[in-house]
Amino acid sequence: MTRTPSLFDPVEIGALKLSNRIVMAPLTRNRAGPGDVPSALAVEYYRQRATAGLIVSEGSQISQQGQGYESTPGIYTAAQVEGWKPITRAVHDAGGRIVIQLWHVGRVSHVSLQPGGAAPVAPSAIRAETKTYLKGGFADVSEPRALETGEIAGIVADYAAAAKNAIEAGFDGVEIHGANGYLIDQFLCDGTNRRTDAYGGSPENRTRFLAEVLAAVTDTIGAGRTGLRLSPASPANGISDSNRQVTFNAAADVVGRFGLAFVHVVEGATGGARDFIPDFDFAEIRRRAKAPYIANNGYDKALAEAAIAGGRADLVAFGRPFISNPDLVERLRRGAPLAPLNRDTLYGGGAHGYTDYPPLENA
Repeated sequence: MTRTPSLFDPVEIGALKLSNRIVMAPLTRNRAGPGDVPSALAVEYYRQRATAGLIVSEGSQISQQGQGYESTPGIYTAAQVEGWKPITRAVHDAGGRIVIQLWHVGRVSHVSLQPGGAAPVAPSAIRAETKTYLKGGFADVSEPRALETGEIAGIVADYAAAAKNAIEAGFDGVEIHGANGYLIDQFLCDGTNRRTDAYGGSPENRTRFLAEVLAAVTDTIGAGRTGLRLSPASPANGISDSNRQVTFNAAADVVGRFGLAFVHVVEGATGGARDFIPDFDFAEIRRRAKAPYIANNGYDKALAEAAIAGGRADLVAFGRPFISNPDLVERLRRGAPLAPLNRDTLYGGGAHGYTDYPPLENA
C-alpha cells in the first residue's frame, strides 16, 4: 500500500534533491549594498532559513534595465556574482538548496533606476498603475516605452547570461520570474501587450517571449535546474487580461515543452484572495505544464498538508511566514505558533526585522 505523501517528505524535482516539500518563496527586502551586491547580512538571513526544502531567493535583476526597486540585488556583474557566493555556500553548509529568482520588471520601474535615466521598457507604452520603492519610501512608477522588436533578443540573452552567472555563484538553479505583472507577464497579458509584431496579438504570439527565455535559459543551464513562476489569476502591478484561462493555458503549454524542474504558481491575487477569479482552473495549468507544481498564496499548515496529501501540489511555498519564523519548517512540524511579522521592517534597513527574529526555543 502506497503511503500518502507528507509536507515533510523528501522530494526530487528536476536535478534538485530536497529534504522536504516546503519552499521559501521569493521575498524582496531591499537591503542590497552599493552596486546592488547582496549585503553581508544576507548570508545569515538565508542560512537561518536553510531548513526549507528549497529557498527561492529574492528577485534579482538580470540587468540594470531590469531593476524596478531600490537596493535589490543583481546577478549581472562580477561583483554581484561574488556577493552571492558566501550566501549559497552558507545555505549548502546548512544542508539546504537555493535557486535564484531571475527578474526583469519591465514597466514597473522608475527613470532614476534605469541606465542613463532612460524610460523603463515594456511590450507596449502603457503606464502601470502601481508604485515602486525609492529612497526609503514609495513613488509612482515612470511612463515606459515600447520595446523595438530588435531589442528583444538582447533581453533574452540577458536571461541566459544571468542563469550562467547564477550557477557560477553556487546556486542550485534558477526560477524565472514570469509573475506579478513584471516583464514576462506583461508580454503574456493582452491588457499590457498591444503589439502588432510577432510578440503580440494571439496567445501564441504573446507567449513567444516566454518561450524564447525558457529556451535560452534551459540551453544554458539545463531544464532540470530551471523553474518558472506564474500568477495566472493575479492583478498585481496593474496587470490585466481579457481571458486569463485561455492566455495561461497557452503559457502552460509552452512550459510543458521544456521539462522544467518546477512551475511555481501564485493561486489567486498575489498576497490576497485565493478566489480572486473564482472559477480559474489551476489544475489545468499544472496538467499542461508537465512539471512538479509548487502551490503558493495564503497557505497554512492544514491547507498545505491537504494539498500535498490530495495530490493537488508537489510542494507548497510560504512567503511572509518565513520572514518572522526562520525555523518555519520546525514550527510547522511541531504545530507550534508562528511569530508575528513586523511590517515596519519589511523593506530596507539593517539586521532589525531581518536576521534578529528568534527561533522557537529562544522565542
